[in-house]
Amino acid sequence: MKGPLFYSKILLFGEYGIIKDSKGLSIPYNFYNGALKVDEQPDAKAVKSNTDLKRFSFYLEEFQSEVDTPVRFDITALNADLEKGMYFDSSIPQGYGVGSSGALVAAIYDKYAFDKITVLENLTKDKLLKLKTIFSKMESFFHGKSSGLDPLNSYLSLPILINSKDNIEPAGLPSQSQNGNGAVFLLDSGIASETAPMVQIFMENMKQEGFRNIIKDKFVKHTDACVDNFLEGDFKTLFGNIKHLSNVVLENFKPMIPKQFHELWKNGIETNDYYLKLCGSGGGGYILGFTEDFEKAKKALEGHKLEVVYTF
Repeated sequence: MKGPLFYSKILLFGEYGIIKDSKGLSIPYNFYNGALKVDEQPDAKAVKSNTDLKRFSFYLEEFQSEVDTPVRFDITALNADLEKGMYFDSSIPQGYGVGSSGALVAAIYDKYAFDKITVLENLTKDKLLKLKTIFSKMESFFHGKSSGLDPLNSYLSLPILINSKDNIEPAGLPSQSQNGNGAVFLLDSGIASETAPMVQIFMENMKQEGFRNIIKDKFVKHTDACVDNFLEGDFKTLFGNIKHLSNVVLENFKPMIPKQFHELWKNGIETNDYYLKLCGSGGGGYILGFTEDFEKAKKALEGHKLEVVYTF
């Protein structure tokens, strides 16, 4: 048995900012995916996934017994499949900021939720918000706190524009250019990270007024501008705003950037060959890169593993 594929995602803009109501833009990344599966002879990875899913099933059973639960699951069917050894077969790297738990949550909702909202119906803002609420609650099992955006992106397989916490909509992206020099790329830090400790650091920092002001006056301002520029296809203005954003992150989010990448980050800002920003919560995993000339960026980042996500 193998279920439908659910893809990884990339939050192009909005990491941390969306906690404070900045805009955000999340896109599916089809390079990685996962599906629910049962094997005759499971390997160690499948057995571990199956054990984790059993704990998740217990969590879902508790969650759906709450009085105001927004969703109910066929727990009997889920547990029966788990007894057969069902696991989540995934190529999505864990701890890399590309939504490994989001794809798993989407797969479980798709297969076991009663009265599920489907991609085929008219996705009103209310339905999108309801899905986001359900997914937020489901994914909290993995991260302690979740916006619900990763599973939403994976489930719908559509770019999603976050205008604010309560206002999200599917977005149309500018069409990619096959022969353009510009690119959005992933830089592999070679280190897996955990979301919860990074979010904890951010929340602690938010208790300081100075940090709160930087988030509001600089971080959110440049993030919102980047989202608008990107959707309008105004790449010239976009790079000015990304440079500012990259700088704000380097100065104020040091713990989220692995130490050995501080110089590389600074180098991009100084040479304008590329600009780096966090991909997800940071601390390791992937780092997002933006460049107007990918060949130049490749030379400057020689020795590092890069994956192109989007070209223009």
